[in-house]
Amino acid sequence: MKRAVICFLLVSVVSPGFIHAQSKLSAKWEELTAADFREAIQLSKGTCLLPFGILEKHGPHLPLGTDLLNVRHASAQATLQEYALVFPQYYFGQIFEAKHEPGTVAYSMELQLKLLQETTDEMARNGCKKIVIVNGHGGNEHLLPFFAQSQLDRPHEYVVYVLDGERSRPGGPPKKSTGIDYHAGENETSNTMVSRPDLVHLERAASESGSDQKRANLPADVYTGIWWYARFPNHYSGEGSAATRELGEWNMNHWIADIVEAIRAVKADDQSLKLQNEFYEKSKHPLDTRP
Repeated sequence: MKRAVICFLLVSVVSPGFIHAQSKLSAKWEELTAADFREAIQLSKGTCLLPFGILEKHGPHLPLGTDLLNVRHASAQATLQEYALVFPQYYFGQIFEAKHEPGTVAYSMELQLKLLQETTDEMARNGCKKIVIVNGHGGNEHLLPFFAQSQLDRPHEYVVYVLDGERSRPGGPPKKSTGIDYHAGENETSNTMVSRPDLVHLERAASESGSDQKRANLPADVYTGIWWYARFPNHYSGEGSAATRELGEWNMNHWIADIVEAIRAVKADDQSLKLQNEFYEKSKHPLDTRP
């Protein structure tokens, strides 16, 4: 009887810590308690992911949040291999070219930049000293490098890194489509068949054309903002009907591996913040800078 009581007391004392040690700490910011958040920052070494999607039409067969769903899936899977804290759903990017389609949410350029700056500032205030923006939307390909470059305008106690998003990769299962595959086509549809297969309506994919309409005749090196609408007025580029889960798994696995590699590299990076601080000091007095 005495032995049983002692065992019970030991279990009572040990169990809370033991159970906590055995439970897996979520990587998702919104799922953590305040106490767990503190532990997550320590475990991640201050390395946090900001998966960046958008809300826009994706052909006639994919959900409006395709980019957001795919980038969050890849990011979440990557943190199972290398822990980092993942910021909640973020879709406040550049998508002016899709404003003519239902469901598109396009914020002003001023708000996009201000919100992104305040978001990274708040992430840093909460311990995220290394912020990796994982891009899941092609329309952000110019916005995000510009944002990262703009961090040199004033001192920060953190570093912003940008990792480009999903794109066709060499190798893997042979593709069925032979034409352009930019948006909601074979690759992106295949990827969504992995991240959210329940939201893919493959039977609708051929109900609209995803071909290049070629309605503007300009040299390849001459840019105009209306280029996308001129070529793809349906906001659809490619053949979504050609998608396969096999191709999606190939793409996703490589994307996840890229994110894992980025997390590890960023965690090991002990130079970028030092160089930023050095740059800021020199930028105050450029005439004092010596070769």
